[in-house]
Amino acid sequence: MNTVLKIGLIGLKVLLSAFFLFAAYGKFTGEAMVVGVFDQIGWGDWFRYFAGAVQVTGVLLLWVPGRQVFGGLLLAGTMAGAVMFHILVLGPSMVPALVAGLLAATVAFAHRDQILGR
Repeated sequence: MNTVLKIGLIGLKVLLSAFFLFAAYGKFTGEAMVVGVFDQIGWGDWFRYFAGAVQVTGVLLLWVPGRQVFGGLLLAGTMAGAVMFHILVLGPSMVPALVAGLLAATVAFAHRDQILGR
C-alpha cells in the first residue's frame, strides 16, 4: 500500500473513531434523543448499552495491529443493523448509518489481508 493510501486510511479510521465514540457516548450517558430511538426499537436500555459497547469495541479494534479488519467488520455490521432498524421501525433517517457503514466496510476491505493471509 502506498503512502498516500496509508495516510488516507489513517484519516478514515480517525473519522470513524470520532463518529462511533461520539455515538457511544450518547448511548452511555442516556442522551434523550438516543433513549427515544431505542425506546422506539422496543428492546430496552440493555440494547442501548450493548450497542455502545459494540461501537467502542469496534473502534478499539480499528487501532490494534492485525485486528483492524475485525473492527471494520464489527462497525459495518452494527451500521447494517442500524439501517435495518431505520427501514423497519424508525423511518427514513438512515443516511448517516449507511455512510458510516460503508466507510467502516472500506476499512475492513483495506485490511482484508488479515483474514486472507496475504
